[in-house]
Amino acid sequence: MKPVHKHVETIGDAYMEIVLNESIKLDWTFKYSIIRDIINGMHYLHESSIRSHGKLKSSNCVIDSRFVLKITDFGLKGFRDVIDEEEQTACDNAHRLLWTAPEHLRSTQVAWNGTQKGDIYSFAIITWEIVNRQAPYDGDDSYLEAQEDCWAEDPASRPTFHAIKLDIAKIDKTGKGNILDDLLKRMEQYAENLESLVEERTHRFYDEKNRKSERSSLTKLLPKSVAKQLVSGKSVQPESFESVTIYFSDIVEFTQLSAQSTPMQVVDLLNDLYTCFDGILEHFDVYKVETIGDAYMVCSGIPIKNGINHACNIARMSLNLLEAIDHFQIRHRPGVKLNLRIGLHSGSVVAGVVGLKMPRYCLFGDTVNTASRMESNGEPLKIHVSKQLKALLDRFGTFILESRGEVKMKGKGSVETYWLIGEMAGPKLPPPHFQDATDSS
Repeated sequence: MKPVHKHVETIGDAYMEIVLNESIKLDWTFKYSIIRDIINGMHYLHESSIRSHGKLKSSNCVIDSRFVLKITDFGLKGFRDVIDEEEQTACDNAHRLLWTAPEHLRSTQVAWNGTQKGDIYSFAIITWEIVNRQAPYDGDDSYLEAQEDCWAEDPASRPTFHAIKLDIAKIDKTGKGNILDDLLKRMEQYAENLESLVEERTHRFYDEKNRKSERSSLTKLLPKSVAKQLVSGKSVQPESFESVTIYFSDIVEFTQLSAQSTPMQVVDLLNDLYTCFDGILEHFDVYKVETIGDAYMVCSGIPIKNGINHACNIARMSLNLLEAIDHFQIRHRPGVKLNLRIGLHSGSVVAGVVGLKMPRYCLFGDTVNTASRMESNGEPLKIHVSKQLKALLDRFGTFILESRGEVKMKGKGSVETYWLIGEMAGPKLPPPHFQDATDSS
């Protein structure tokens, strides 16, 4: 109960900010607790040698870090005389009188420490502020007209803090607790729920990590647009494409080379080769469908249709791959060259996702079979082109093709095919976007 003077207004304002701030929710346990703290403090003061406060108001009630209300600005008459003079010049004197008992307002001779009955009246005003969360005499004045002993006009009708404390004790017996009890109870509940809360957030964190990992893996296995649909939970329906170009290649005499190498050397060879190929593919509008052993399958025009530009993309990619294979070095057989055989064909396909655990974006249709036949009937270090693809490449006017004549293919009979020799010299710009009947993009 040490008196506080110069800093009390600042601390008191903190108390009023809690009571008058509508954004802060105060339950009855909190309100009851701070009212009881005032009663206990004033009862102790009235039983002490000081006998009464005389200036009890909201700014004299401060709340510490443990949410316990303390009463300040009592006693020390010499200091109070100085502060009274400062207050009369520094703030509105009328506002200070809102908590003053009516008998003191009417009298010009009031003791420096007031009276106990006057303190009871001031307590009633503070209690009204706490309960209604309004400054004195704000809002509906009808509340002030209610029959309340503590602010009775006749001082003799007002109870003592001892009597008020006994009434509060009766409330305690009904099961009301103090704010510390309430806070401890809430802390216990929080501790009980903390483990489940942490577990829930941990699961949420790892679920998000797993979704990102799954999205990343699917993007590598599937076209980005298809992977995005699967990650979002949408089913991917099979789609028809009227015009695409398919690339097939394999390594001639790869079986013999594998027989002369260890399994680890074969793995290293294919890893080096396909890393080289994948780096070239990044520069073209193409999608690597799959690799099976030494077989390499690429398509352009799926899943995003690009007119007839698929023909140009696959042709240029093939020329780049053929050039790269000429400089490719086998780590365990540095003097051996790989003989890449390439076959290309254009036509219609149906594309869709097959499988759930390891989904694959697969192509179906006779165009796939014909492209495979173009590769198997080709020659080492040459690009075998179908008549259908040659017709599309002629529209670009930059590719050099040579007729091979008719070639007998299984299930196809005799078909006219061509060799893709190269492309005219000069800077290679992105292929122009042709619009025709096959362009449905």
